[in-house]
Amino acid sequence: MENYTMEGRTYRYYGQEAPLYPFGYGLSYTTFRYRDLVLSPPVLPVCANLTVSVVLENTGLRDSEEVVQLYLRWEQSSVPVPRWQLVAFRRVAVLAGRETKLSFQVLAEQRAVWAQDWRLEPGTFTLFAGGQQPGQKTRAPSEVLSAQFSVTGAARPLRGC
Repeated sequence: MENYTMEGRTYRYYGQEAPLYPFGYGLSYTTFRYRDLVLSPPVLPVCANLTVSVVLENTGLRDSEEVVQLYLRWEQSSVPVPRWQLVAFRRVAVLAGRETKLSFQVLAEQRAVWAQDWRLEPGTFTLFAGGQQPGQKTRAPSEVLSAQFSVTGAARPLRGC
């Protein structure tokens, strides 16, 4: 094998065509609402980590669990990258009518791109938080929040951080 790109080999790289059963697909016995997505800091140096918090509320009548998923999208990159990349997830039990605030760390290495070696690049990124992939169409409604953050500084090899 000489071509190691994933173009056309995995659904993460298929243009606009959505997979039949995307990651996180399923039904729930209740409904959840996401709110208050906060990225800190909103502008960070190229080697810094990002702190993410989001509030998850069980708006239904049953106690249940939700798999909270965080996805990252590069708004511009020097090399081909997935439409979005899963960077964190957590299964959370929430009692009916209650809410919980979740915190995550998105490490600098999770923003790295492969360009003959792993590199960190400056630019604008979008982070998605919700119970499914961004843009996923299912019978069970689940909202996906999004927020942008910026990375400043010069591009550098990941091992240089």
